[in-house]
Order: sequence, then structure tokens, then C-alpha cells
Amino acid sequence: MPNLKAQYFNLKNLAAVFALLLFFGCASIQTPQGGPKDNKPPKVVSMIPKNQTRNFNAKKILIQFDEFFKIQNETKEFSISPELEKAPILKIKKKILEITMPDTLEKNTTYTLNFGKAIADINEANVIKNLSYVFSTGNEIDSLSLSGKVTNSLTGDFEKEATVFILPVERDSLFGKRRPSIYTLTDSAGNYKLNNLRKGTYKVYALKESTGGGDKIYQQSSDEVGYLKEPLVIDKNIDNINLQVFKETAPDFRVLDKKINTDGSISFSFTQQLKQPQLTVTEPAALDVSKKVLFNKTNDTAKVWLNDLSFDSVKVAIQDQGKLLQTVNLTRGKKDTYTRDLTPADNAASGKLNPFQTFTLTFTLPVNSADASKITLLEDSVKRTNFELVKDSINFLQYHIKYPWKIKKSYDIKFNAGTFTGIFNSKNKDFTKKFILDPKENYATLGLNIEVPDTTKNYIVEFINEKKAPIKSFLINKKTTITFANYPAGKYFIRVIYDDNKNGIWDTGNVKSGTQPEKIWYSPEEKSLKPNWERIDNLTIPPKP
Repeated sequence: MPNLKAQYFNLKNLAAVFALLLFFGCASIQTPQGGPKDNKPPKVVSMIPKNQTRNFNAKKILIQFDEFFKIQNETKEFSISPELEKAPILKIKKKILEITMPDTLEKNTTYTLNFGKAIADINEANVIKNLSYVFSTGNEIDSLSLSGKVTNSLTGDFEKEATVFILPVERDSLFGKRRPSIYTLTDSAGNYKLNNLRKGTYKVYALKESTGGGDKIYQQSSDEVGYLKEPLVIDKNIDNINLQVFKETAPDFRVLDKKINTDGSISFSFTQQLKQPQLTVTEPAALDVSKKVLFNKTNDTAKVWLNDLSFDSVKVAIQDQGKLLQTVNLTRGKKDTYTRDLTPADNAASGKLNPFQTFTLTFTLPVNSADASKITLLEDSVKRTNFELVKDSINFLQYHIKYPWKIKKSYDIKFNAGTFTGIFNSKNKDFTKKFILDPKENYATLGLNIEVPDTTKNYIVEFINEKKAPIKSFLINKKTTITFANYPAGKYFIRVIYDDNKNGIWDTGNVKSGTQPEKIWYSPEEKSLKPNWERIDNLTIPPKP
């Protein structure tokens, strides 16, 4: 007789094994991972009526895309040229954009619907740039074009997504008041092209809006602008109309921003760079004597520290070259409290001190006194006492530590609590600075024998880094030799500003007065400095372009 019990257990074991295999097999199945991020904008599948339709009389335009989409910033991005009293109505119907046209179209007229960056896909908001639809209510379509490049007047870099637009000369008074209807955006190489233009005379502009802009209306306080001084007659296709954008200097002085900071200091920013600025506390007048003021290098921002913050309000007069520009009032909340941190920054970048510099501490608050006895300087963990703590003679935010630093040594400088006493008896907490001395062999010197094209003119010769930030500059007007001494090895460049008004700074343009920025020339030769090099190059400045 068969052993039924054994068979039962065998079947049970087989079922258990099968269940385990099924479990582990299922466990190995992973959730599908997402593919590459979608970075492609929607594509146009069809347009009804077709783009470039003549004798247009349709009530609606249907534009079908290959995916679902959305309309963003319609009031800023969408326009029709010529403008209409009643704007077209845009509606989304699945993957189709339905545009209802008004009944007020002019006869024998070419219209351009410009979508700017209004059309984007649903998921990633990838934008179709410079999408347009053109039609004519007559037999002909305007077919003239204008193209060129947009660059930055200071850096020479191509401007991506700058808005280039034209205004008929009779409508130029609308500049800065209303957005243009004929515009396009530059590509990544700064190129632009305006198509389907009507024969006429136009003013040409480029606009680089600040972050948060996008309305295509020039705001002098925040945007950069470029323009052609003279009106342009467009009666044929025109290429190579290049524009340079610049940040326009404000025509009038005013205080852009004023505030009492969380540490009790007072900050100001101005619309203009001042030449000989001065701030005076007029009320309460007693606070003016002990105040401390620090302007930035360009004299368009300032910070003020007062020894007494018990006031309800304070008045500050802003002057330049002895002339009163503006008086501002700041109010302090009665319950306002302030937090002060006396932990400084230092000039040992990446833990390395430039061997041609003194170790410098820079505080965010004025320091009234310091106690060197609370400082411990360790050289390779060995305590050293032959250092000096010196207050900067000009900048009241800085202290220097002088010591015969040595290469191949590591330094730890420990500052105990209360080493520094700042304004309002604020004191530092414990902090430590660590660094090594960078070898002199890592630095180099460049000399330039310079020839100028015209000794009656001024030139500003600037030594700049890869990011085109100026490091050092010289004002010259004759054949001379200049030296850029003891700079870290790396890539550097030379640019020259043609200082037409001989004021020693680069002046931007002004749209209202019709002035352009002072010209800048970049030397095409890279000035690479190799470790422990000292060399002299020749530089011939060309005539102003």
C-alpha cells in the first residue's frame, strides 16, 4: 500500500520550493527606472491654415503639436504684429493650440504671430523658442529680414536669449513703455534673425533682462540694453547688424536701497558711482562724530556703523563733491534685536597663503581692540611667540598677523574667545585658522612694453583672469612699460579700454543721449604665466575700432 503520508510531505515540500522560487523570482523584479530626462520641446505637426498663407480669411488657426503642452506667460511672450485692438484668443485643446482671430484685420497686410517662449511641454517645461506664424490678408507677404549678433560690451561674450526688437521710427517713443510686437531671441552664439519685415525705417534695440524680468520692457535700473544710434532703413535683407548690450548709468542719482541690517549696520546702494562721496548723520546729530563709513571700490554702495542704536529714526545726508544729493530716513523697531558675529574671513585661499602677502583677517564689523595674548600660533605644532598683530591703518575691518612664514610648514592659529572686541562690546568666540605658505616658485611676473596709437588719448590697460574679472589696471597715454608682478601661475588676458573722456574708468552708454559705451579691445594672445617665470612681452594697442 502506498505511503500516503510520505507522498503528502513530498507534495508539500515541492509546493514550498515552488513558492520560494516564485518569491525570489518576483523579488528580483525591480521597478523600471526613469529614462533620460526629456529636454526636447514640443514639435509642430501641422498648421491650419498653413504658415505663410496668402489671402488669409480664416476665423481660427490650429497648430498641432506632437505632445501635450501648456501656455506660459502669455501676456509677456505672445504678440501679434501689427498690433490689433483686440488680441487673438489662445486656447488649448489636447495637443492643438486654437487661435481665434478678431474681425479687425487690415486688408493687404502681413501679420506675424510671435510666441516667444510661451509654448512649453507639460512635464519639463521645455520651451519652443521663436515659434511664429505668418499670414497675409493680401496677395503678398512681407519678406525682408534683419540679422546679426548680440554681445556684451564689457566682456565681449555672446548674449544668449537676449531680445532683439525693432520699432518703427514713428513709434520709437514707446521704447521702455510698452513691449514690442516685432522681436526675436538670440541663440547660444548670440545670433538673431528677424523675418517677414515690412519695408520701412526702424530703431533697432537689444535687451538683456535681469532675472525675474521677461516683459520685454526696458527697465534702466536692472536691465542691459544695446541699440543702433541712427535709424535703420530696411528695404532689403540686411545682415551683420551687431549690437552690444551694456548696463546704463542712471541719469539721476537716487538711493536704490536702504536698510538696517541684522547686525545693526546700515546699508545703502545708489544708482550712480560717486566720485567723492560723504555720508553725514544729521539726526540725531550726536551720532555723526563716532560713525564709521565704508564705501565699495566703485562708490555705489556704502555701509555705516553707529555706536548707539537707541534711536527711533535716523536721517543720513548723502553728498558727492560737497553737493547734497539726497537725505534719507530710516526707522528702527523698538523691539529690534541684533546678532553680531566676529568670526573673520582670511586671505589664505584654499589653505594657502600668498608668499607676497601678509596674513589678513577681515571682519564684518569694526573691531575696536585686540588682545594678542589670546592668540596661539603653532608652526608644525610648535608654539611660536614672535608674531605681531597689527591693525590696518586704513581699513577698520582688517587686522594683520606678521610672522616669518616658512614653506613646508603647517600653521594653526588659535584665537581664543575675546581676542577681538568689536562695536557694542561684541566679542569673538573661539576660532582657528589653518594654512601653509605657498612657495614663491608657484608665482610669476609679466612685463609689457606698450605702444599706443595716439599719445593725445588715454588708455586703461587691465590684467584680467579667465572669468574676465580685472586684477590690476594701469592708466597710460604714451609708450611705456608696465609690470604685473607676483601672480599665481595660470591663464590671464589683457584688455584695453579706450578712455575717451580721460576719467580713468569705463563709461557705459546712454540711450536718451545717444551715447555708446567706451570701446574695449581684447588682446587675442593668452598671457599664460608658468611657475617661477618672469618675462617681458610687447603689446601694440590698435587704433580705436
